[in-house]
Amino acid sequence: MPNVDILKESQIIRSPRVIQLEGIFGIPAVKKNRVEWTANLPIEKREWNIGLIVGPSGCGKTTLARELFKNGLVKNFKWFQKKSIVDSFPREMGIKEITSLLSSVGFSSPPSWLKPYHVLSNGEKFRVTIARALAEPSKLVAIDEYSSVVDRTVAQISSCAIAKTVRKRKQKFIAISCHYDIISWLDPDWIYQPATDDFQWRCERQSRPPISLEIINVHRKAWELFRQHHYLDTSIHKSANCFVALVEGKPAAFTAVIHFPHKTAASFREHRTVCLPDFQGVGIGHALSEYVASLYCCKKSYFSVSGHPAMICHRAKSKLWKMHRKPSSVHRQSGFERERKHRITYSHGRITASFRYVGLKRKKAAMRFGLI
Repeated sequence: MPNVDILKESQIIRSPRVIQLEGIFGIPAVKKNRVEWTANLPIEKREWNIGLIVGPSGCGKTTLARELFKNGLVKNFKWFQKKSIVDSFPREMGIKEITSLLSSVGFSSPPSWLKPYHVLSNGEKFRVTIARALAEPSKLVAIDEYSSVVDRTVAQISSCAIAKTVRKRKQKFIAISCHYDIISWLDPDWIYQPATDDFQWRCERQSRPPISLEIINVHRKAWELFRQHHYLDTSIHKSANCFVALVEGKPAAFTAVIHFPHKTAASFREHRTVCLPDFQGVGIGHALSEYVASLYCCKKSYFSVSGHPAMICHRAKSKLWKMHRKPSSVHRQSGFERERKHRITYSHGRITASFRYVGLKRKKAAMRFGLI
């Protein structure tokens, strides 16, 4: 599809108001409004995964997309009004595949997976829609008004997560947007600007812009902002020491730490770690968790137990963590039941894994936080 000729005509009814406008602004009287242009997109000449059609409103982005990508252009999906969003994915998809896809586009909040679509925030709806579109059997997915309903920080961060997923799945994804600020985050293989009929291949993959985190020590009350997004328990221990990561002044992630007493091997344990949905998919939660671990390990061993598949996968590959216990169900013997049967702990038999932090120790930072 190197060249596409597009012609759009619309009838003009010359009402009294239209005639007045013609006279005031010197507009020639015509019966039809006619617009035609030629678009040149040589996208069949190379292998690619991500494309971007970008330009101001009214330049023909949507019209062009409808002409070129009729079958791939995503329209409104039918979402169940009362059922969870996972029930609106194709029947042939298993729950693990669905949740993996949701996580990969930066929507990794199990409590929110249970909600109906209409109660989600705009940022959550945006990511869920992308995940649903990528679940389609079509080889090409085109999203009109891409990132228009979310703020610019969310748009940029989510674009990075989406791009990574598209390339991993080896799909073809086209974003149609009026926002240029997503280019370095989406990192498209090609860009087309209808306003100037300018097509460009981007020969080299670019690194995403850095994300600056400000990490502060906070009161336990900060947990209220994050608790509904934790995948397991919404409570917090009264002795927990809490930290929040800010992105451009906005709360993005939370980590809490507790002391784990033991006669011979006392340690610190990661108690809660949550990243808000708008900031998921680029490793902010991991960065905060590992930074806090680097503070506490200056004094004692630092452990973390997690049942979240994405976190287990990340830490199993990371050089900063050493697996202390492989993924398994934990049972503990207690009291008179010790010889009779095992009692399941608070994890209720879930599959969890334990890790010990073995990375860098930040002694100076730990002193600033008053930890040593």
